[in-house]
Amino acid sequence: MTASDPERRAERDGLPRPGRVPGLLVVVFGIAVVVASAALGDTVWHGVVERGNALAFGLLVAVGELARWGGAEDREAAPLGAAGALAYALLGEVAGRPTHHGGLQVVAIVVAGTLVGCIPHVARGKGASLDHVTRRVLTVGFAAVCFQPLYNEGVLAGWFGDGAYYALLLVGLLVLTALCDAVLAAAMAHARTRWPFGPLLRDELRAMLGIGSAVCATGAVMALAVAVAGLWALPLISLPLLLTQLAFRRYAVVKATYRQTITSLARATEIAGYTPHGHARRVAALSRAVGRDLGLSQPDLSVLEYAALMHDIGQLSLVDPVAEGATAALPPAQQRRIALLGGAVVRQTGVDTQVAVVVERQADPYREQPLTARIVRTANAYDEMAREQGPQGPLRALESLRLATGREYQPEVVEALARVVCKPGLSLGSVG
Repeated sequence: MTASDPERRAERDGLPRPGRVPGLLVVVFGIAVVVASAALGDTVWHGVVERGNALAFGLLVAVGELARWGGAEDREAAPLGAAGALAYALLGEVAGRPTHHGGLQVVAIVVAGTLVGCIPHVARGKGASLDHVTRRVLTVGFAAVCFQPLYNEGVLAGWFGDGAYYALLLVGLLVLTALCDAVLAAAMAHARTRWPFGPLLRDELRAMLGIGSAVCATGAVMALAVAVAGLWALPLISLPLLLTQLAFRRYAVVKATYRQTITSLARATEIAGYTPHGHARRVAALSRAVGRDLGLSQPDLSVLEYAALMHDIGQLSLVDPVAEGATAALPPAQQRRIALLGGAVVRQTGVDTQVAVVVERQADPYREQPLTARIVRTANAYDEMAREQGPQGPLRALESLRLATGREYQPEVVEALARVVCKPGLSLGSVG
């Protein structure tokens, strides 16, 4: 049986497999359904206002979804669709003529465009995640509610006119919308995974500086350009973001190839018979999960995962393999020799030098190690102990690690590991 994409992501991050939806997510999904249903119902009942504008922006959102470059786990897999949706939410004029569509029509057109654009992806089993659609509905609805009523009543024209202050208003609304989206995304991720909210929000805010800022800037420029030049400005303004989207797609392919290369190198010790099957993958999944529990940033998590995958590669230098690859039981001097040789091998592969440093220092006294090396050391020892001691191995392994805290392992890391392996739905003996 082949695991689904959500199951594979759960396995990679050391999470329970998808099951019961947390209460917060049920509430958020419910609000999004109510908003979308109200918007679609109102639009169908009263008809579409300014159908040409609605059709143009609906098509833009659909094209953005069709050109999706990533998967459901990416923060913004359809930036062109997001920019078009935000531009429609903040659209006040078209070629100098005021518009009269309201916030509910904005949400309805964005929902319709998103669903149409998702049809080919759904047919291939790669449709947008429920989180993605929910966030799109709520953030676009927020922007539309903040802008459309005040614009249609003439309040914004009286306060800001139609010059530079008006442009700054659009940028400010988009920044506020992006901040709300980041908070919402972090809250939903926290509810689903139970990882600390602060680090999740920090990663979302960091992502805003990249593709998020491009989406906001493009949305503002679209709204202003259409107000002056009409709908013909849409394809011209969309082209730069579309090219950026294609560049991101290539980057994603390179990144995936990079990870596959590291995974293949990590399997060398298994193929040669130095370590048990799946050991590196389990240690990597545990390490990443512990790192998330301790609040590491996304770049640090990537370094941690790669180092955990390659932590045993130094064993290839041994003439006689260690029984079951259990390096945690070796004398400290031999552990350091294997770690240093492993770091030297990693440096020769061209992998990030930070990964090599973690591999080299995993056998140092834990008080002298960086946090990432402490995590790899603890996860490796846990997997070895749990494997050796039979059905009760996981509990005994945790007990052994706790008895060695303060001497061999950092107490905070051991407790984070205990929280990870004791999550409901996650087997204590294995993550993969």
